[in-house]
Amino acid sequence: METLRILVILPLYGGSLPIGRYVASALKQEGHLTEVFEAPAFYPAYTALNDLKVTTDRLDYLQNSFLNVVSQSILAKVETFQPDLVLAMAQAPLNQQALKRLRRDGVATAMWFVEDYNLFTYWKTFAPLYDVFAVIQKGSVFEDLAAIGQANALYLPLAAQPDFHRPMDLSSVEQRKFGSEVSFMGAGYPNRRKAFRELVNFDFKIWGTEWEGDHVLEPLVQLKGARVTPEECVKIFNATKINLNLHSSVQADELVTFGDFVNPRTFELAACGAFQLVDRRTLMPEAFAENELATFSSMEELAEKIEYFSSRPEERQAYADRARARVLKDHTYAQRMNSLLEFTAERIPGWPKPRDASPAFDANYPPELKRDILDLLSRLGLPEDVSFEDLVWAVRQQQGKLNDLDTAILFLDEWRKLYKKRSQ
Repeated sequence: METLRILVILPLYGGSLPIGRYVASALKQEGHLTEVFEAPAFYPAYTALNDLKVTTDRLDYLQNSFLNVVSQSILAKVETFQPDLVLAMAQAPLNQQALKRLRRDGVATAMWFVEDYNLFTYWKTFAPLYDVFAVIQKGSVFEDLAAIGQANALYLPLAAQPDFHRPMDLSSVEQRKFGSEVSFMGAGYPNRRKAFRELVNFDFKIWGTEWEGDHVLEPLVQLKGARVTPEECVKIFNATKINLNLHSSVQADELVTFGDFVNPRTFELAACGAFQLVDRRTLMPEAFAENELATFSSMEELAEKIEYFSSRPEERQAYADRARARVLKDHTYAQRMNSLLEFTAERIPGWPKPRDASPAFDANYPPELKRDILDLLSRLGLPEDVSFEDLVWAVRQQQGKLNDLDTAILFLDEWRKLYKKRSQ
């Protein structure tokens, strides 16, 4: 596909935040000019409203007003960047008015709803306002989306980012800090709290938030229940012999739910070359073969398999190698983004719109200067047929001091803008 301008809208906070960063990284690696709207930068101010000690109705008003300012900031970014696609992650701070404005202005929009649509139902309010709506589940969600006017729905499962989720050589200090026989990384959902009480006799470490108040599991929780960074997650995955991967549920009485979507941890662990024991999911056979993931269907089976695999490092490695090969082949964020962009092109007539853009250089360009610009394009990761406008954008994104050629390009861009205004 041709080089596109894509604006990725991150949420203020939450589970889709790191996924949004992986998405942006994958789009850049695929050669697209990608900007990221850093909504998390607004989060401290948003949370500060809670400290005002005002009535609930006034707090709601202030929070909605603040989110409207964030939405207007996104619109300002769109006007400046002029993207071919605005790609919002789940919980992105784009309100209805902003989405209607983007549709009126002919700006293509897509959301990747990387959450359980049965549990988080706010999608019903926003889904019809997006041109494309991608989900991580199948079944009735497509009928429900069609019923409210969203016909461009796409099943887009989660994935891994191979340059981030990868095998690592850890130092002895890191191995001691992050390593254990068995570990789990994730939030303390009710089913996990109850399930893991049956595993306290193992060499077991629990990482993540929302585990407070459980005196049985408290000795196993690391870093006093602090949030774990994505970088630390990769180290935990690499350092652990048996990574537990129990999907979340708000129902404590059903420990293994046999739900549908496959969580990001499944793909990330596999990409790290780490061994995992994961609960069976209905959509898992589409993503992995039986011999690529070691699965369990009950807590009794989980305990038995922990005992079994703890003394069989060769089998653990074989599973991990097969799972990693499968992820690299079929389940990367680059592949997911290519699927999303191809689907968008199929469903939106005339997308992407042709740009009235001049080439970076024409056939009469001096060969010695052309060589310099080709070197610059290579350094910036741009194709030779890039437009001058996209070249200017890429130069502006660089960090550090500009060289003479960078400065000349920016000067030429300003001169062209000035000449264009005077000629109108």
